[in-house]
Amino acid sequence: MKGRTFYENCIFRCQNDIDLSGFDSLGEVTKYNFTTPEEAPERVKDADVLIINKVPINENTVGTAKNLKLVCVTATGTNNLDKDYLDSHKIAWRNVAGYSTETVTQHTFAMLFYLLEKLRYYDDYVKDGNYINDTSFTHFAEHFSEINGKTWGIIGLGAIGRRVAQIARAFGANVIYYSASGRPAQDGYTQVDFDTLLTTSDIISVHAPLNEHTENLLDKCAFAKMKETCIFLNLGRGPIVVEQDLYDALVNGEIAAAGLDVLSAEPMSEKNPLITPHRQIIKITVIAAMSMYSFG
Repeated sequence: MKGRTFYENCIFRCQNDIDLSGFDSLGEVTKYNFTTPEEAPERVKDADVLIINKVPINENTVGTAKNLKLVCVTATGTNNLDKDYLDSHKIAWRNVAGYSTETVTQHTFAMLFYLLEKLRYYDDYVKDGNYINDTSFTHFAEHFSEINGKTWGIIGLGAIGRRVAQIARAFGANVIYYSASGRPAQDGYTQVDFDTLLTTSDIISVHAPLNEHTENLLDKCAFAKMKETCIFLNLGRGPIVVEQDLYDALVNGEIAAAGLDVLSAEPMSEKNPLITPHRQIIKITVIAAMSMYSFG
């Protein structure tokens, strides 16, 4: 790598919490704290290698990079890459498969517990002073239940899906899964068809990539088949869910609640149906590069 221009192009907003000095030994390095698609063509034009995160990589953004040989994505998902363009120009690409397995798994359960145990309601109940001099030392206006004995349906049984399944089983859940790509059943796991997962699951979590099999997979028809008590979690990619249909399912009581780590457009668009005066976002928590949007 000596003598080559090496571009670090990521969206780390806090420059002091990540040490990028290791790249300096690889060649001439230019680092940008944040890059828009409009800024990319000028910044990448001399690059041999790009290290990127959220910046879309396509002809419009990297068409000026005539020496480009490799694109490295500091994430697991690669739907921001135009792979046809890269392949046609003999530009290799790599991602960091499996780096976030434990983090996303933990985030899955954080969202679930927040919704399942009605933590927002009980936190507000105490902070608003309602528990002071209450008529009883227990208050169960909002009912909650255990994971034990529930059916947990997983869409996408990759590394994250399997880790979620492992922990869900430890809590006593019956775990089933659906493969949108139709891959053969994995040993030790119960594979079911899509309708069976939708109609029998008490909890549904998505851990699948965005592709031709999963885009708009969770639509009006899918939500209509879920239990009214179902908690839905999406930790895959935003466009896997038709957000207007999810909004309608929540408003109409077709499902109990939803937790979203991803949206179709990020940051959230003011036109997103999930943020409206009559369906208020009740929590937004940013953890590392992830956001949690919980509705219930």
